Amino acid sequence: MTEQTKTRIPTPLYAAAGAGDLAYQQLRKLPAVLTQLSDRAVASLRTANEQATELQHKAVNTDFDALRTNATTAATAFAQVAQERAVAAYTALVARGEKVVGTGIVESAEVVNADIEATEQPKAVEAAAAPAEAAKPRRRPKATPAPKSAE
Repeated sequence: MTEQTKTRIPTPLYAAAGAGDLAYQQLRKLPAVLTQLSDRAVASLRTANEQATELQHKAVNTDFDALRTNATTAATAFAQVAQERAVAAYTALVARGEKVVGTGIVESAEVVNADIEATEQPKAVEAAAAPAEAAKPRRRPKATPAPKSAE
């Protein structure tokens, strides 16, 4: 995983920003890729039909138990590699997101968090003092008579 930065913005936010930027860059390449794929699809369809016919003939003499064992072993190895790649991809997305978001947003977030902390602390003190005051009934001070003037 990536090292935690000193920011208060969670790494999934950076990962989302990095993924969005990566998706945008890949979408810009899409028209050229579609043209290339459509050309290859026509040729691949012919080849696939020929190979399917050959495979039908081979399937008659296949040991499916051995294939099942091999597939299970391969799937386990693949899952391990996929997990490692997923962690590496997430780490790369976090790093990319940190670059996309930039340090200006981090500084702003720190200021906002400091303001929130500063304004919430007095409320906590008031809330703690309120039950103590409610327990004691308040008495009005006695009115003192005004001094009489000597006339």
